Amino acid sequence: MDYTRFFFCTCGRFPFIGYILLTLWLLILFYTLGNTAADYFCCSLEKLSKLLNCPPTVAGVTLLPLGNGAPDVFASVAAFIGAGVGQVGLNSVLGGGLFITTFIAGLVSLSTKNPESVQLDRKSFIRDVSFYFFTIISLLVILLVGHVYLWSALMFLSIYGLYAIAVAASELLKKKYKRPQFSQIQLLPFTTGPSVLEIEENTLNRPLLDATQSPSTQTGMEKKTLPQWRWASNVAIYSQQHPPKGGEISQPLWGWGDDQTTSVWRMMGYLLQWPLSIPRRLTIPVVEDDRWSRISALTSAGLAPVFVALVFDSQDDVAFKDNLFLYGGALVVSLLLVALAFKTTKSEHPPRRFLLPWVVGGFFMSIVWFFVVANELVALLVTFGTMLNIDPSILGLTVLAWGNSMGDLMANTALARNGGDGVQIALSGCYAGPMFNTLIGLGISLVLGSWRSRPQAFILQHDDSIYYTVGFLVAGLVWALITLPVNKMQPSKPLGFGLLTLYIIFLGYRLARVLGFFPVSG
Repeated sequence: MDYTRFFFCTCGRFPFIGYILLTLWLLILFYTLGNTAADYFCCSLEKLSKLLNCPPTVAGVTLLPLGNGAPDVFASVAAFIGAGVGQVGLNSVLGGGLFITTFIAGLVSLSTKNPESVQLDRKSFIRDVSFYFFTIISLLVILLVGHVYLWSALMFLSIYGLYAIAVAASELLKKKYKRPQFSQIQLLPFTTGPSVLEIEENTLNRPLLDATQSPSTQTGMEKKTLPQWRWASNVAIYSQQHPPKGGEISQPLWGWGDDQTTSVWRMMGYLLQWPLSIPRRLTIPVVEDDRWSRISALTSAGLAPVFVALVFDSQDDVAFKDNLFLYGGALVVSLLLVALAFKTTKSEHPPRRFLLPWVVGGFFMSIVWFFVVANELVALLVTFGTMLNIDPSILGLTVLAWGNSMGDLMANTALARNGGDGVQIALSGCYAGPMFNTLIGLGISLVLGSWRSRPQAFILQHDDSIYYTVGFLVAGLVWALITLPVNKMQPSKPLGFGLLTLYIIFLGYRLARVLGFFPVSG
């Protein structure tokens, strides 16, 4: 949509109507982005984990961060590639990282239940913060150079591969040292269940994203300290689906004290659900048992290729008649997929055979919808910048970063209030999550940008304000690295108030620059 024309031309005489409608549409886009992750993308990730039998160490550094960071990642890609405003995507990722590592991490530290009884893992914390620090320094080098080639973009992206290997290796070593020795095993007679070693082996190879496991079957520590569906904060915040059946929920989602807050949120979601859900339900395959519909599956198989063709057609200036070959190919693929789906599916239940193509299709179509919604979101923020005479990168640094971080805010603070192991997960998420968004979101954006401009370098737009963001981000990391070890790896008020103060100073400085109290170079 051409939002600028809509505001200045369509709503020219009544600008307040334009402000109301575009603000409402901005909220709807944020909701749609999070709800797509919750009700479609994370479901596909869950099924992929089960079908591929991913061990927890693999899923924990690949599928889980992707489920939580999908809105940030695709908003960044859309800003660089779709809307062509790389500064919005860059400021969104860095602003989100600063918001999470200072404001949210500070709230986590201050809201921790019984902080004196919490002991964080020193090695894991130093590993996560060090990798994130190295990531920011590498990005700073790229920004100072001002351009990036394909090989250097791939090197930046590969940093996350090194981090994933480090996490997997450390977790496997922990499992190895915890594995009982044969000399310590006492064989008990008349036992018919699995042995200790078999139980440990099954634990190592069990999928982490197993929604069929109810809280009653979890270990005692997880049941006491971890809220349900801790693997994807978007699910708890944006999902319109109910938790999986199979056991009673021992506590509300994300530790909220009653159902009033969630019921109000769900009521608002239901009012918007149908007009927002129908287009996605007709194009994204869903193979969940409680959401299975053969008619919807056949419809998505037929409409998905056509929708992909429409998205590709919208990305160029070629007339519709010049893309008839594209739509003809999409129609042929649609007919073929509908025929195969009709032959291999039943009305009673999702397909038991050939399930992987359905899951991959849902995964791919969720990504397509991410790109579409994120592209509109970035374009709308650019229009707001024009309407308010504000640099769109400032809106990316604040509005887009805050909107995409609401899931982390609600989830991590709730985990901290539960105490115990939840504090470790919350603080780890405050650093591992932004690192994933930076390396994957900006990494993929830089790779795609340099690929399109090869053999020349991909030129990055110059923005001095990014250096201030990086400076405050590094200051927050250094403060956490100093205060936590000094306080014996226990959350404390100096850590929390220090991080919150950093973010307040940063916001005050950026607001002062916007209002003209500080000169802006260029």
